[in-house]
Amino acid sequence: MSLFRLDASILPATSASRSLADLVEAEWTASHPNSTVTRRDLAADPVPATAWSDAVTGGTVAPEERTERQREARALASTLADELLAADALLFAVPLYNYGVSQHFKTWFDVAYTDPRIDPTGTALRGKPATLVTVLGGNYDPGTPKEGWDHSTPWLRRVLEDVWGLDLRVVQRPFTLVGVNPAMDAFADAAKELKENAEADARTYGQELAAARGAGVA
Repeated sequence: MSLFRLDASILPATSASRSLADLVEAEWTASHPNSTVTRRDLAADPVPATAWSDAVTGGTVAPEERTERQREARALASTLADELLAADALLFAVPLYNYGVSQHFKTWFDVAYTDPRIDPTGTALRGKPATLVTVLGGNYDPGTPKEGWDHSTPWLRRVLEDVWGLDLRVVQRPFTLVGVNPAMDAFADAAKELKENAEADARTYGQELAAARGAGVA
C-alpha cells in the first residue's frame, strides 16, 4: 500500500493546509501502518518554471533531436507521473494564493500533464482515490462580500476530478487569516467553527481514502 502526498504551502512551519493534510495522512497510516508515503514538497523542491515549455516542445521532436533541457524536462514529467501512478491513493494540500492557484502547483500539474499516460488522451489515473485539502485566508462562500473570488478550488476540482478522473474528496477551511490579520478579528467565532468542521472532514475523508476500493481494499 502506498500514499502519494503533495504539499504546496510556502510556509511549512505555520501551514494550515499541511496541518489538515497531516490529519488525513494520520488516518491513512492508522489503517495501513506499514504503507509507504511518497512526498513531494513543492516549496522545498519547486518544479522549474521553464520545465513546462521544455517538456511541451520536447514532445514535438524525435527523442534524438531534443536539447538537454528538453530531455531533462521530459524525464521530470515521467518522474512526476510515475509518483502518481505508483500510489494507491493521493493527497494534495494546496492553499489559495492571491485569489488563484498556487504557482507551484500549477507548474507541477502542467509538467506532469505532458506525460502521455496522464495527458489529455491518457486515462491511467481514472478512479484513483484522492483527497484535496485547500485553505483560504478569507471566506468566499455565497453571500459573502467576495463571493466568487476563489479562483483556485474550482480549477483544482476541474483538473483533478474531471481531467484526471480521480475519485476526489475535498477538505476546505476558510478564514485562516483570522487571528493573523486584526481586521478579521470579528470573524473569530465563525473561523473557529469552520476550522473544527474542516478537521472533522479531514479525519473522515482520511478514513474513506484508506478504505477506498481503488486503494486496494476489497
